[in-house]
Amino acid sequence: MTRIVIVSARVGAGHDGAAHALADRLTGHDVEVIDFLDLLPGSFGRRLCGFYHRQLEVVPRSWDWTLAALGTTWGAGLARRAATLARTRTTAALDGAGLAVSTYPLATQALGALRGGRDRTVPLAVYLTDPAVHRLCVHTAADLHLAQNHHAASEARAFGAPDVAVAAPLVGRRFRPPTAAERGEARRAFGLPERGRLALVVAGSWGVGDVRETAADVAASGAAIPVVACGRNTALREQLAVTGHRHAFGWVEDMPRLLHAVDVVVQNAGGLTTSEALASGLPVVTYRCLPGHGRANAATLDRLGLVPWLHSGNALTAALRSARPDHHPRPATDVVPLLEKLLEAA
Repeated sequence: MTRIVIVSARVGAGHDGAAHALADRLTGHDVEVIDFLDLLPGSFGRRLCGFYHRQLEVVPRSWDWTLAALGTTWGAGLARRAATLARTRTTAALDGAGLAVSTYPLATQALGALRGGRDRTVPLAVYLTDPAVHRLCVHTAADLHLAQNHHAASEARAFGAPDVAVAAPLVGRRFRPPTAAERGEARRAFGLPERGRLALVVAGSWGVGDVRETAADVAASGAAIPVVACGRNTALREQLAVTGHRHAFGWVEDMPRLLHAVDVVVQNAGGLTTSEALASGLPVVTYRCLPGHGRANAATLDRLGLVPWLHSGNALTAALRSARPDHHPRPATDVVPLLEKLLEAA
């Protein structure tokens, strides 16, 4: 039994979702999921997460500038130096491990620095959680980068990744197309209308972005009934209830069942829920997307023909009316055999 350490971060839910989906698949190993923010000294990790959350709430367009700055040589260098503040605790966390896996960019930089240092640590694999790849998601010392699509793989190679493989997105096993009976049961479980087209509006675990406006546009289209997943944004859920939206939920524990209940997903960032929806056979559209990584992901998904990026209410209405179950081919390769092969070579 090999000890495998997966380093994620509680920045949204995408990094953690991929980490735990991978941990569930790595049967026969001693797997531990660690939050990178807890490896940083003092309260730095908590403050970093809070700043990012607040930035997306108050001045979301500034994330375009932030991401662009972090993509420059000096900006990326500054972020890498900040990541090395976790060096001591990261080294301790890897004690006895036979493999490290990162699902979070700053963790990738910290683990990569250790892997490429004088005293090389355990083999390192990097799972790229987003369809589009930023410079900080890649480290030249990593033994393997895992991408969700060939476009992301090409971007990772351009940033210096020495070995890149394309593998199926990491989502829970219950994310699959439902039967007709399961669809009806799911609608009843969430108190949703048993008939009519339902559009699930998602905005990540934090419920950030133009969510109220999107829900209003879906309702005004007459093409679907909006169902809104507000994540942990209690204020958003309350605001939606006041404005007459009957189907607004807070944090949803059983997302596979909620996806089984709806007909189409409207997303704004192209993260974990998009992968889960596509695995569930649902059509997905991007609308009123978040700046920064949201726009980058939207452009990539649109270019790949997986998720159209809509720029107007008329386009949204047309898409909701025409949306049908998704049958796009997915990468067939599973992540686990690739990691097992890396372990064998170590």
